Formats: sequence, C-alpha cells, structure tokens
Amino acid sequence: MKIDVYSDMVCPWCRIGKKNMSDAIETWLEQTGQTVEVSYHAYQLDATLPPEGLPFNSVMEKKMGGAERFKPMLQRVTDAGAAVGVTFNFDKVERMPNTVLAHRITALLPEEDEVYWLDAVMKAYFEDGRDIAKLDVLLEIASELGLDAEEAKRLLESGEGLADVEQDMASAQALGITGVPFFIINNKYALSGAYPSAQFVEAFKKISQEN
Repeated sequence: MKIDVYSDMVCPWCRIGKKNMSDAIETWLEQTGQTVEVSYHAYQLDATLPPEGLPFNSVMEKKMGGAERFKPMLQRVTDAGAAVGVTFNFDKVERMPNTVLAHRITALLPEEDEVYWLDAVMKAYFEDGRDIAKLDVLLEIASELGLDAEEAKRLLESGEGLADVEQDMASAQALGITGVPFFIINNKYALSGAYPSAQFVEAFKKISQEN
C-alpha cells in the first residue's frame, strides 16, 4: 500500500493528520505485518506570502476575522494536538513563514529522510517558535538531524528543489486539492483532513480487501 501526502509545514492539522496516519501505519503493521510506503508532496496554504513571511498574529486575525475568532481556533488546535500526543506552543509562534525553502529541502532528501525532516521542521515551528522561512534556521535544523547542511545550502543556491515543489503544486491543483492534509492511497482513494488513526486503519482494511 502506498500513500501520497500533500501538506504544508505551517498547517497544524497537517501535523495532527500526519501523526494519526503514522499511528495507523504502525497499527496496520502490527495487525497484518504489512508496511505502507509514504511519499510527501509540497503544498502551500498561502503562496502569496513574501519570502520572509509576515507577522503570525496579524495574518491569522485577518484570515479568521478578528482575534475573538482566532484565539478559540488556536485553543481547538492545541487541544486536538494534545489528544494525539502532539504539542503546539502558539504563544512562541511570531511569524507566518513562507515554506518554499523548507519544501525544497524536503525535495532534496532521500525519501527515507523526509519524514524525520518534516517532523523536525514542524516541531521547530509549532513548539519552539523558530522562523522556518529563514535559510539559516532550516540549515540549523538539518545539522541537528545529522544531514549535510553545507550540501543542502549549495544545492539550494543552485536552484535545486524548486522544480520539484512547483511540480507538486501543479499536481495538487490538477487533483483539485484546495486544503491539506490530503492523502491519496494507492493512486485511487482520497482522504481529506486530519482523520483519526482508527479511520485510517478502517480505510486500509477496505482497500486491502478490494485489491
């Protein structure tokens, strides 16, 4: 079984959905002995952000229609994350970053390293409040993971990874994806949103029975 995941590092529901999917894959392996291949694809919630990003609170308050709507939304996300073992410290988040650079690094990595990179970038942003639009921050995260940050910098400076991100964005548009997380199983079945892990497992069962 294979899952293609479209997500953005600044999407809290993507982080929750990714955790639920990972939990479901682990359960599926325990129940059936079958592994699930996962490929991650770039998506930008807001492709209009400048490269340096913008202040988080002002962007979100404008998007949500005021602080009175924005603050309860953050609490709902925080509670939903806590329920599945994912931490959000929105009091530390100061910037709404443009994620193109982060997505480009994902594209440069071997597929087996992508999951660790995405987890680390999301943790850096949502838990530590680091500005993941900045190249130096991303390279620090890469170094912390034991990745070759100097090589990543060289490749980024030469333009590597950009075509991959643009291709993912074009594919998302062609598929009609307007929100993330978005999961495509076996190039046939689509799940949109942060599905609970039990629902992922049920989907795996139905799909395996059909094949």
